[in-house]
This record gives sequence, C-alpha cells and structure tokens, in this order.
Amino acid sequence: MSKKKNFLFNIDFSEFLFIVFFLFSGVMLAFSSQSFVLNFNRIGFTVLSTIQKGVYSVVSGIENSVNAVKEVSRLKADYNVLTEKLKDFEAMQRSNAEIRKENERLRALLDFSESLEQKNIPAHIIGRDIDGLYASMTINKGSVHGIRKNLPVIAIQNGNPGIVGKITSVGRYTSQLMPVYDVKCAVSARIQNTRDIGLATGQGTFSSPLKLQYIRKRVLEDLHYGDIVVTSGENDNYIGNIPIGTISKITVIDYDSSLNIDLNPAIDFMRLEDVLVIDLTMAKDKKD
Repeated sequence: MSKKKNFLFNIDFSEFLFIVFFLFSGVMLAFSSQSFVLNFNRIGFTVLSTIQKGVYSVVSGIENSVNAVKEVSRLKADYNVLTEKLKDFEAMQRSNAEIRKENERLRALLDFSESLEQKNIPAHIIGRDIDGLYASMTINKGSVHGIRKNLPVIAIQNGNPGIVGKITSVGRYTSQLMPVYDVKCAVSARIQNTRDIGLATGQGTFSSPLKLQYIRKRVLEDLHYGDIVVTSGENDNYIGNIPIGTISKITVIDYDSSLNIDLNPAIDFMRLEDVLVIDLTMAKDKKD
C-alpha cells in the first residue's frame, strides 16, 4: 500500500512541475513577445483615462458653476453701478435743462428790462392765492427794493411781454400784487388794430377770459378773432402798448350800445414765475 501512495505522489509532483514549467514558459514567452505588456498598458491606460476624464468633468463642472456664479455676481454689481450712473446722468440732464430754461427766461426778462426807459425791479413769485374772486400773488421784493403800492407789474413769456397786474400791498422784503384777472382790477385798454379804447377787467379766475368793455358796436366789422388788445398808457396807471390779451369772442347784445368782448390773457398765470415791477415815475439810471 505504501508503494502505491509513493507512486501517486511522484506522479502528481511531476505533473505539478510540468504545469509550473509550462506556465513559466508561457509567461516568459509573453514577456519576450511584449504582447502581455502591451495589453496591460492598454488596459491600465483605458481605466486611468476614464477615471481622469470623469474627475475632470466633475471638477470642470464645479469650476464652471463657481465661475458662472461669480460672473453673475459681477454683472449684477456692474448693472447696479451703471443704473446709479444712469440715474445721476438723467438727473444731471434734467438739472441742465432746468438751468437752460431758467437762463433763457431770465435773459428774455433782462433784455426787455434793459429796453425800458422806466426804472424796473425784477422779482420772483414766491406764493399765490388763486381761489375765490379776489386773487393775489406774493413776490420776493419789498419796500427796501423800491417797491411801492399801485406800481404796475408785467412779465415776459415766450419772448413776449404781457400785463400781470399791479402792486396792492408792500412789506419790507415782500409784496403782494393783484393779477389782472381779479374782479377789482381794471386796465385802460386799446385794440391794437382799430385803436379803439375800452376797459379790460377780470372775472375772478385765471381760467376765465378777461372782459373788454365800452367798445362801440359800429366797429364790429373791423374786429377779428385774435386781434391784440394792449394797454393804452393813459392815466399813468400802466406802461403803454403792453399786451393784455387777444380777442377770443365777440357778443352783440341788442339793448347794449357796446360789444361784449372776451379776451384770452397774454400771460399764462399758472406758468408765471418772474415779473418786472415798473416805476412809471422814475427814469432808469443810464450807464455810461
């Protein structure tokens, strides 16, 4: 029995050696032909490149997301800065437009002021009461500036002069004027075209037309809508030839010998800002 076991052991060991030798020879042959190395490198490269590509995609996606967030934040900050600059620019444009309009208005007032022979005092309206039958406006000049009661007040709008009213109350540094549309205001007037004399009066509100009274019916055919009515300059109440308004309506009343004429005021009182107070008793100082 022992001999049989030794025989089997010897056979098994021989076969084992043969297998080991065969495998060793195959490995050596594979290394010598480089086919094994190439396959290993190819497999390793494929695995590593796939992993690297996946890692790069993840990292790149995260980096792009972070950069996108930073870019959006930067763009938002730039947008806010540009928005503020645009607001400042628009405010500056509005301010410049206001300054240009004010300069044009004051230049026209100054040019007309210099053309007058009478002494005149420029003033700015700082308050107004336009409700009720009796209206008033407050200007920023008073007795210390030479303002006196009953002095006439005119203004320049769109390059053209027009009657505003007259001074009714004088303080030290401010004064009140009664506008021509007040029911108590009456101005000696002349139709510029026909030279007929009448009396222009107000109806108590700036939105109502002025009334021109005492114009005879016989001149009806000579009158036209849009004819200019100016101050007559009589009685030293107002400087002469200053527009009061234009004829907007003519009504013939059977029992009245005079025409009933409506006038559109020459001055838009709701846009009035600056005026000239005229001193008819004093000539303007002449400059050498």
